[in-house]
Amino acid sequence: MSKVRVRYAPSPTGPQHVGGIRTALYNYLFAKKLGGDVILRIEDTDQTRFVEGAEKYIIESVQWCGFDFDEGVHKGGDYGPYKQSERKDIYVTYLQQLIDNDKAYYAFDTPDELNVKRLEAEGEKKVFKYDSSTRNYLRNSIVFSKEETQNLLNQGIPYTVRFKMEPNQNILVDDMVRGTVSFNSSELDDKIIYKSDGMPTYHLANVVDDHLMKISHVIRGEEWLPSAPLHVALYQAFEWDSPKFAHLPLLLKPNGKGKLSKRDGDAGGFPVFPLEWKDPKTGDVSRGYREEGYYPEAFLNIIAMLGWNPGTEQEIFNLNELIQAFDIQKVGKSGAKFDPDKAKWFNQQYLWQKSNEKIASDVRIDLKKRGIDTPVNLISVAEHMKERVSFVKDIYSSAQYFFESPRDFDVKMIKKKWKNQSAQIVLEISQVFENVSEFTAANLEAAFKNYLENNGVGFGVAMIALRLSITGLGGGPSLFNIAEIIGKTETLKRLTESVQQIEILKEA
Repeated sequence: MSKVRVRYAPSPTGPQHVGGIRTALYNYLFAKKLGGDVILRIEDTDQTRFVEGAEKYIIESVQWCGFDFDEGVHKGGDYGPYKQSERKDIYVTYLQQLIDNDKAYYAFDTPDELNVKRLEAEGEKKVFKYDSSTRNYLRNSIVFSKEETQNLLNQGIPYTVRFKMEPNQNILVDDMVRGTVSFNSSELDDKIIYKSDGMPTYHLANVVDDHLMKISHVIRGEEWLPSAPLHVALYQAFEWDSPKFAHLPLLLKPNGKGKLSKRDGDAGGFPVFPLEWKDPKTGDVSRGYREEGYYPEAFLNIIAMLGWNPGTEQEIFNLNELIQAFDIQKVGKSGAKFDPDKAKWFNQQYLWQKSNEKIASDVRIDLKKRGIDTPVNLISVAEHMKERVSFVKDIYSSAQYFFESPRDFDVKMIKKKWKNQSAQIVLEISQVFENVSEFTAANLEAAFKNYLENNGVGFGVAMIALRLSITGLGGGPSLFNIAEIIGKTETLKRLTESVQQIEILKEA
């Protein structure tokens, strides 16, 4: 077999959807397992939909995930240019070859004329198609003589070029995910392959580029499956070998009903883009997984499992493990539901694997963004909180008490658990803690239990009062560990200052 070469060929029309990055990843995994190359090609033939910054976003998104392309607009290579708008002259050469071989033709019909045909067909409860059944009655070079056609071209009359689809042909698409898919050419129209603005459509440019770039396998989204028979027909018209295809399943909404969209993410409170995106025209900002606090390796693992199953119980894979395990034939045919909770679970697994030192470093960055400079030992905070959260940012929101005195208190817990003697108990324990010379969790716990025994105080009443005073909350990690981490001065300060606030809340 010749060398495996695949390509990821997005259009720079906006931010890359999760599904697009998954397509890039599957191309990468497939190629790398077989020792092949991955190419990034920007398909920007539709200049009306071009969005400033989108190309840079595509490259940055993939690189954030932890992989990259072997060739492309940002790297160069032997098969460039890698941007279709820079390859126009190449397409004209191959377009002319199709015309000369009677595989394509000029069409001079105006949009208004074609709209009249559509309305006439609707009146007869039919659907108008520009195909073998209608093209002999329309304004094109099949009907016109060579002289008439050339005269129209010389006059600069606007035209498109359509592919001449022969009727009643059985077109087979060899798909690595779906098996052999058969299409009847009579169901297809004569697609425009060259537009009146002098640019090829996706269909022509795609096929020409894949051939010239020696693409061996085309791995793309399911939405391109209806275009596959046209592409196979174009390969046949050029007398080129067709690559093998793989059409990946759609990513579905969390409820499984329809394709996943930005609107679903907005409604469900989760991103559908890898990185944050600011629309250059409207200024609207769309959330990104990076900015939401996901680790790139977790995001990579999330999208890898959307439609592919390794056939084992293993769910956590690093990139090298994915390369070794990936099998395109284990990609499912049906759509894959996106599960936001499962995505958080993946990030949690990677968080748990991080060292306390790494998490502490990330927490310090998070606190700095919040304007907080704390003296507490963040490594100890990480040790006690890492298994309680899914994201580094959650450590602050879940355990603000490590970094700041409580400003808000759990009023429901106060009204339920704060007893008449609770204030006195807290103040007495404060004096006990003040006499603890070595302020460690073990010493504090021993002093606390000794106090309970000597004073006949119940554990539950004392503990909840102490916890509310120090943290403002009714639950969390070991209170004695919290006290050790925030230190003696801060612990005693909170015990004496919180009592009055809690008493007020109790009576409110």
